[in-house]
Amino acid sequence: MRNYNFLSIILLGITLANCNQTKKGKNTSFTFDNSKFKEQYKPQEMLSLEILNLKEQTVDSIIYFVNDKKIASKKGLDKLTFELKDQKLGYQNLKALVYFGEENSEATARVELVSDIQPKLLNYTIVNTYPHDIGAYTQGLEFYRDTLYEGTGQYGKSYLRKTNYKTGKVHKEIKLDSKYFGEGITILKNKIYQLTWQNNEGYVYNADTFKKEKTFTYFKSIEGWGLTNDGKYLYQSDGSEKIWIIDPTTFKEIDFINIYSFESKIKSINELEWIDGKIYGNVYQKDAIAVINPKNGAVEAIINLADLKKKITQLPDTDVLNGIAYNPKTKTIFITGKNWDKMFEIKVSE
Repeated sequence: MRNYNFLSIILLGITLANCNQTKKGKNTSFTFDNSKFKEQYKPQEMLSLEILNLKEQTVDSIIYFVNDKKIASKKGLDKLTFELKDQKLGYQNLKALVYFGEENSEATARVELVSDIQPKLLNYTIVNTYPHDIGAYTQGLEFYRDTLYEGTGQYGKSYLRKTNYKTGKVHKEIKLDSKYFGEGITILKNKIYQLTWQNNEGYVYNADTFKKEKTFTYFKSIEGWGLTNDGKYLYQSDGSEKIWIIDPTTFKEIDFINIYSFESKIKSINELEWIDGKIYGNVYQKDAIAVINPKNGAVEAIINLADLKKKITQLPDTDVLNGIAYNPKTKTIFITGKNWDKMFEIKVSE
């Protein structure tokens, strides 16, 4: 195991979570006993929930909620112990609905659940090096039927294309209107999904013809960054610590995960790729890939790819690593970046 502080530097200028953020309740009669709370919790720990009766009311019962989901009911002021093992990482919003006499009142608080996994540093070897269009500001990269698809960004330079990855030759492409900045892509059931950066909309194309079949609006006002899928749902990043899980038919939010590397919240997860049940996401401007558990958001491993940038032609507009495509046929990963003149086929190992 490498020193964790070193891994933190690789992943991000780690944004440490602001831990002591317990919210005060909405009333003056009842409040959570904040003295029972720690700054951060790990999944194997338990929460001790206890309500302080500040005005010594006669309490009939209390209903407890975590993230708006009812978890238990208690008679009177009985304490509650709640296991955190099945909760997704991030802030846990606590609520107690207290019934007394003919009235009821709310008490609220918030605690932070962080990862208990120290990420491993993975190794890689370069299998092949291929040409890449140096004018392509790569935003999304994905294999489909042995063909490499790429989405690019920049106003006036945003394309969707499929290419011969060995030669770099473009087989087919369409250009977005110059007012749109293209972002991540993914392919699901012969449909290509493409995001835009700040226009709050995305597109669905036929993967064979590139005919645009639909324009969809994001379920909320967010930026479009990376995109991947698990064979059923879309996974979308927006530059924050969140990855949103989206229904590909209705484009409504199904759920989300918060990304944590051990005790630190990780923001700016950009291009995404689904590989063997994990999300591989590059951290914007860090030339590193985080291997993320899609169930809880924990970063389980890190691939430091900083050396790849030393192997490309350095020009004034050469930008950061951004482009992850898994080829299931060769079981290798293809890596490139924004305005890179090369693409690297790599194998990853512990």
